[in-house]
Amino acid sequence: MRTKKVNFYPGLKKNAYPFTPEDIVCGVDEAGRGPLAGPVFAAAVILHPDRPIEGLRDSKKLSAEKREALAPQIKQYALAWAIAECSHEEIDSINILQATMLAMRRAVEALSTIPTIALIDGNRSPVMQIRCDPIIEGDDKVHAISAASILAKTARDAALVTLHELYPQYGFDQHKGYGTAMHLERLREHGACPVHRRSFAPVRATLPVSVANTIVGMDMSFDFGEAA
Repeated sequence: MRTKKVNFYPGLKKNAYPFTPEDIVCGVDEAGRGPLAGPVFAAAVILHPDRPIEGLRDSKKLSAEKREALAPQIKQYALAWAIAECSHEEIDSINILQATMLAMRRAVEALSTIPTIALIDGNRSPVMQIRCDPIIEGDDKVHAISAASILAKTARDAALVTLHELYPQYGFDQHKGYGTAMHLERLREHGACPVHRRSFAPVRATLPVSVANTIVGMDMSFDFGEAA
């Protein structure tokens, strides 16, 4: 029985591939750039050409149940995968953009197989020793990036469920730290907890003026969207 071939790069024309057949390509994506609390996660995945995984796409376009079903398949069938994070303290120290880039670099450097090129979701790439190419909407164009987005998202969701056990008054298990109406209401009611990102404006607004004024270097280029 012939194995069904899966196009790893369904949104890219062959003559637009930014690599050669000899390259070892990893996909990289992040999860948790916009939330008000918790770490930002990143994942890197090198797919196995002989072990296709059906149903890969942008994690935000998949249900939580589908993501949870795909994550173990990715870990089982990928040639290599790794998940990394940057803590809320690091986010406040170096800003969310730089923390996201650092988490991506950590994920790539943690791979058991060394890639020759990293395809990064978005329009920016971290600085690494290997070549990096950003691909806008790459999480829906490149299966390796789709797989990375699923691993990063499921890992971060699990982390926020754990944080909910420590700080149940905020409902982290429901909104996963995003700036939903519920989260903002709980933040106003209870103030910031230790895992809130103090450099983010809605959190900073709940802090004493003397504390808020000491927080500098914020990167506010994110969207307080609903939890995906």
